[in-house]
Amino acid sequence: MKFIDLFAGIGGFHLALHRLRGKCVFASEIDSHARKTYEINHSKISPDLFKDNLFNKDITEIPKSSISTVIPDFDLLCGGFPCQPFSQAGYKKGFNDDRGNLFFHIANIIEEKNPKAFLLENVRHLLNHDEGKTFTVIKDILNNLGYSFYFKVIKASDFGLPQLRPRVYMVGFKNDTLNEFEFPSPIPLEMTMSDIFGGECTREIGFTLRVGGRSSPIDDRRNWDGYWVNGEVRRLSPIEGLKMLGFPDSFEFPVTNAQAMKQLGNSVAVPVVEAIAGNIKQYIEILESKELLKYGT
Repeated sequence: MKFIDLFAGIGGFHLALHRLRGKCVFASEIDSHARKTYEINHSKISPDLFKDNLFNKDITEIPKSSISTVIPDFDLLCGGFPCQPFSQAGYKKGFNDDRGNLFFHIANIIEEKNPKAFLLENVRHLLNHDEGKTFTVIKDILNNLGYSFYFKVIKASDFGLPQLRPRVYMVGFKNDTLNEFEFPSPIPLEMTMSDIFGGECTREIGFTLRVGGRSSPIDDRRNWDGYWVNGEVRRLSPIEGLKMLGFPDSFEFPVTNAQAMKQLGNSVAVPVVEAIAGNIKQYIEILESKELLKYGT
């Protein structure tokens, strides 16, 4: 299954799809620090992606008329489009924020390339932004392009990771007349914050990793990176952050710890994406077996 990785960050989607034997044929990430982290890790498993300008920097610089030639054919579009305009911690400006408008570039690529499916991720507050109107616009646009639309709020802790991190995942398929796709069922939590820290932690499930900012006192309601471990206050480092998101211990950060924590705060929970993408792959096979889905139609 060929996929593209938009607003790629450090490549949580890439890693999840690679575990399912997917091949990344195009990726885009504008942040220079995240690009360094992405390339040093994923050039080992997808070397062809870093040739011939397939690792794009700014998706907004590709005009709609050039999408068909610049972006290779693919089966699945993946994208965790910028969530700050819709998040509780941000200004919640939505489509009035330039970052919110980046969704329409996703729609343009889907319209021009006609992939078999898409998998999108955002903060759960997207559902209620502007009294639900923003989410309705997204759904209607994708429906009008000929795609079904499924969504579900899933927490990282639903798939084995000791972190809350509720996110809304959106999935759709071209020519899907069955309307029978199902998101994966949650699995029991076997890893706790004690396992993450290697000591006795007072919390079983950790706070949602944030994009960054200063640490707050351990008893402050804004605290997100401080934990009581073995009777002492411990602060999260990239080592713990990687484990909380399901990245391998071998994952490298060629950036400062502050940048690494920011990148982790922007990332996805890898096991969640892997589970959803596994169901997407199976559902595509069902649609193809019934001749409802043909490539590029």
